[in-house]
Amino acid sequence: SRYYREVLPGEIVKISRYDVQTLDVVPRPEGDPSAFCIFEYVYFARPDSIFEGQMVYSVRRRCGQQLAIEAPVEADLVSTVPESATPAALGYAQKCGLPYVEVLCKNRYVGRTFIQPNMRLRQLGVAKKFGVLSDNFKGKRVVIIDDSIVRGNTISPIIKLLRESGAKEVHIRVASPPIRFPCYMGINIPTKEELIANRPEFHDLANYIGADSVVYLSVEGLVSSVQESIKARQNNENNLKTQKSRVGKIGHCTACLTGEYPVELEW
Repeated sequence: SRYYREVLPGEIVKISRYDVQTLDVVPRPEGDPSAFCIFEYVYFARPDSIFEGQMVYSVRRRCGQQLAIEAPVEADLVSTVPESATPAALGYAQKCGLPYVEVLCKNRYVGRTFIQPNMRLRQLGVAKKFGVLSDNFKGKRVVIIDDSIVRGNTISPIIKLLRESGAKEVHIRVASPPIRFPCYMGINIPTKEELIANRPEFHDLANYIGADSVVYLSVEGLVSSVQESIKARQNNENNLKTQKSRVGKIGHCTACLTGEYPVELEW
């Protein structure tokens, strides 16, 4: 039977018509832990992807559960903007004991918003992109879980839409920490000035985006959600001597959140 697994960091693999061989695993300098991009878990990866032996969907659900521990709120229902934050919203709802209810549905006949030439058109595009399921939330206090707020432009028209359609309160909970720093590892993050977390508006973000409250997941909460099951698996593997050689130190790059880069920047 065929066995598929991830290529380990620094692993050199030879694939031939006969078999797949590991030729070498190049260690990190000074035995530093690896620095897997934590934003793969938060946003980039497909939810059915498996990294470090765990499914991305499960990590996102754990982030939602952790967010519920860190930032609960008096509300009637939990929802999301379809559909990248759905696993986190389900985790949040489950932990809070609140129902998960759809408040928006995607309009499949509208093009991409980010290619619109200016901000006003982009925001109009966002509002057109969704249909409102107003019966589901009229007169109710709604918690919207988002996976990340980068510039803050997309969420504002959505909050406005929900309020105009009868939401009593709209609370935003973000299943990742604020992005504050540029990524020099190849991810195209907007300039420091464009990031909402670095702008003066961030100090009163709820008012700026029109929400009743906004709370982000902490960096520690994100890291623990990502590493929890990796640690559990490593403990099991350490008990099996044969696996010991494959167990490395756990490490994730959080540079865009903390400014701590996994390698020294050379310029």
